[in-house]
Amino acid sequence: QLLEMQVPMIVAVNMMDVAEAHHLKIHLEALEIAMGCRVVPLIANTGSGVEQLKQAVLDTAIDKLPPRTALAYSESIESAIHSLLQTLKGSEPFDETERGLTPLKCRHINCRWLAAQILDGDTGVESLQAIPPHILSLAKELRDRIVEAEAEDMDILLADGRYGFARKVCELAVSRPDQHRHSHSDQIDRVVLNRWFGVPIFLGIIYLMFLFTINLGGAFIDFFDITAGALFVDGFGELLTAMGAPNWLRVLLADGLGGGVQVVATFIPIIGFLYLFLSFLEGSGYMMRAAFVVDRFMRALGLPGKAFVPLIVGFGCNVPAIMATRTLENHRERIITVLMAPFMSCGARLSVYALFAAAFFPIGGQNMVFALYVIGIVFAILTALVVKTTLLPGEASPFLMELPAYHMPRFKDMVLLTWSRLRGFLSDAGKIIVMMVVVINFLNSWGTDGSFGNEDSEKSVLSSISRSITPVFSPFGIQDENWPATVGIFTGILAKEVVVGTLDAIYSQIDQAGEAAADEAFVLGDALTSALETIPVNLDDALSNLGDPLGLNVLDSSVDQQLAAETQSVDTATFGAMNARFDGQAGAFAYLLFILLYAPCVAATAAIYREAGSRWMVFTLAWTTGIAYAAATLFYQLARFEQHPASSIGWIIGIATAMTLTLLILRQAGKQNLREASV
Repeated sequence: QLLEMQVPMIVAVNMMDVAEAHHLKIHLEALEIAMGCRVVPLIANTGSGVEQLKQAVLDTAIDKLPPRTALAYSESIESAIHSLLQTLKGSEPFDETERGLTPLKCRHINCRWLAAQILDGDTGVESLQAIPPHILSLAKELRDRIVEAEAEDMDILLADGRYGFARKVCELAVSRPDQHRHSHSDQIDRVVLNRWFGVPIFLGIIYLMFLFTINLGGAFIDFFDITAGALFVDGFGELLTAMGAPNWLRVLLADGLGGGVQVVATFIPIIGFLYLFLSFLEGSGYMMRAAFVVDRFMRALGLPGKAFVPLIVGFGCNVPAIMATRTLENHRERIITVLMAPFMSCGARLSVYALFAAAFFPIGGQNMVFALYVIGIVFAILTALVVKTTLLPGEASPFLMELPAYHMPRFKDMVLLTWSRLRGFLSDAGKIIVMMVVVINFLNSWGTDGSFGNEDSEKSVLSSISRSITPVFSPFGIQDENWPATVGIFTGILAKEVVVGTLDAIYSQIDQAGEAAADEAFVLGDALTSALETIPVNLDDALSNLGDPLGLNVLDSSVDQQLAAETQSVDTATFGAMNARFDGQAGAFAYLLFILLYAPCVAATAAIYREAGSRWMVFTLAWTTGIAYAAATLFYQLARFEQHPASSIGWIIGIATAMTLTLLILRQAGKQNLREASV
């Protein structure tokens, strides 16, 4: 199509090393002759050919010479294009106040390309160039005549001409010495893309990602936590005290700002290991194959296989996942994928899972995390099925995607990509977390009478607000004394990772409230040494747990929560407060279900608004929050059924009734949409 437009261009042939490995010989001189423009060989990941490409760009920008090759179509199409060209050249200039230059005066547009687009019925080009009616009528007459004669749509006939040209160029410029040779990628794909083995392999790889992230990444959490605490909380606090700063200023700056930085620092190992694993999957070529593995399954949801790619991206962050739905041409498929994306457990939610895994599931925590990821996927599927059968009925469009060859990604490239993503994640999340920790500390200290120093008392503004709202969440185990969990729900709307900062800021203070401080002299060197000493200890624990990848020993140790906490060294102030206020593992998991499923963060909500509009944004907020409340309540009521069977039955019946009414309303709305569309 660029050749048809006759714009100055350069062809950069990348991955020349891969072509050589596959025994493909690319004749660059023949390719230059066939394309009629400059051809530059390139190996982008090593930088080979980059300087030559830069020079070619400069030369082409100066010369501005169009390609010397013209694309030829079938005889009937060429005749139609010729007729349109003659009519265009003989047409009068258009009114220049209306977008208004004729194709002949608009010299940066090639008339032959314009004629082909008009023949194809390209409404965008017709509108942009204000094509006069008599030319459009002629184009329709010619198009109808060709379509009737060829028994094929015009866009298919034009595409055949372009692909035919591409095949001829490949025949001239590419040599395949061994046509029957099967590449290593083909041999691997026989297993990876196998109908029976493909899905288990995919699930196994996803599980390995969790194991890699939680076990190995988690081994470095203590190092970042202790180091950041020593530098930005204790060390900074000592400095402020030495300078004679008042206590309220130390709380605001050291405990607030410094504590926020400390919380952000604890994200680095887990989120970094997650992005590193995703970078490996992308660089190796497996990520695209995952879309093919689940294509058959996705079609059951009314979506093509490539809709799976944005959902995979959602495991890193929901915002780019929602933005990635732009690759779906069909509006219906794009909307359904947008609605599914918020249920994918992003890296921000993972930090919340990790906190609760350490507090309530200290051994085999990866199994709890894996379960949450699977539950999120299940609810995404249920959402797609509901929308497919109610609001947006229809079938998936055909799926075609080129599979890249397998290759081992360079570690340097993986690290650079991981660092880029991690830096962006921490930068965006860090600002919100630090701000929220400062605000929470301020509200936790500020009393309803205007005084300060009311941390975790009945007088604090934060305690007063949260206690008044907490009863709303009592059906899934959040009791009045656990009001910090309510604060976490609301701050999580800003960003899911802020839940960790909220809980850590409040619980750690609650657990220490009223206790006589055992002051110890702070020594920065000792604190940093202690941080370093945690790495080999935690790595040894992580590696020893790899022998039990399913964490089956959790059945023995989880009975004694104190023993489990000591085993994993998580007996901290925050964990102690959480264990005291949540209703055991059932209450903690119900809370995590709500965090997993309820309204997406403000950034993801804004992305939904941009991609789907305000109506679908409001629907997403209402649907996700309703699903979250129902799922968390059902789980908790079933888990604690023996303690209060009557109220549990009441809640179960009430939720079932509400969901049934919701489905009926959605079905009726879908029928109304169909009637309006038919009119």
